[in-house]
Amino acid sequence: MPEAASAAATRATIGDSEFDRDTAVTRRAPGVYDIDLSAGWTIINAVNGGYLLAVLGRALGDALPHPDPFTVSAHYLTASRPGPAIVRTEAVRTGRTLSTGQASLFQYDDEGNEVERIRVLASYGDLDTLPDDVRTSATPPDIPPMDQCFGPQDGPAPVEGSSAITDRLMLKLDPATLGWALGQPSGRGEMRAWFGLADGRDADPLSMLLAVDALPPTAFELGLKGWVPTVELTVHVRCRPAPGPLRVSIATRNLAGGFLEEDAEVWDSADRLVAQSRQLARARLG
Repeated sequence: MPEAASAAATRATIGDSEFDRDTAVTRRAPGVYDIDLSAGWTIINAVNGGYLLAVLGRALGDALPHPDPFTVSAHYLTASRPGPAIVRTEAVRTGRTLSTGQASLFQYDDEGNEVERIRVLASYGDLDTLPDDVRTSATPPDIPPMDQCFGPQDGPAPVEGSSAITDRLMLKLDPATLGWALGQPSGRGEMRAWFGLADGRDADPLSMLLAVDALPPTAFELGLKGWVPTVELTVHVRCRPAPGPLRVSIATRNLAGGFLEEDAEVWDSADRLVAQSRQLARARLG
């Protein structure tokens, strides 16, 4: 497996891909980072929640002594927009195998007031030190081969709700979860896809924070339309993914009171469950 990347002295970045450049944060002072949130990762006018999670995840990876996110829990307080932002981190506890920290992202409103957009609590470790034993009943999702799946570029017109982020992703959706795009939602609340970054960058723990929140909402297959804003999102990173495209499966079992959950699994090319997540989101019923 590849060696864990070390943080740079003043800049937390690991490569030259668009994802790396757009999530790179610049250390202003200990625990304080600047970033310009890219408009390339927006859904309609809002910055994607998975991209934001990767930004804060990169800052925490620089601030904490351990390199890899093991669990990241985020509460989305207000919608982020492209442009300058500040990330403030704090080490809560540092241990031999795990470090826990918190981070918040702030932007300024039109009156010049600082507004907190997202707050994260996370535990970091070193994925390369984990034992190899696996005891699981989980199985990879049954997704057709990639050439039998469809992405935004395969439609005759932009898919409803599509946005700049789709140009940065390699996303091929399982036809069985595409009824909503044809005006015939299945009602099952499922979404499955092959996932990667459009520039071919291989997946790593930070890009998996994006992957769990990059597919169309399961609410579309429930017959709902429009934005489905995330209230809370927790991601568990289980191991470092093998090179190659990921398979992402997301399911909703319960929509009630205007809120739904989305449970996601991320599988790598070696048929390993490499990440899991659950989020609570608000459904627009009107």
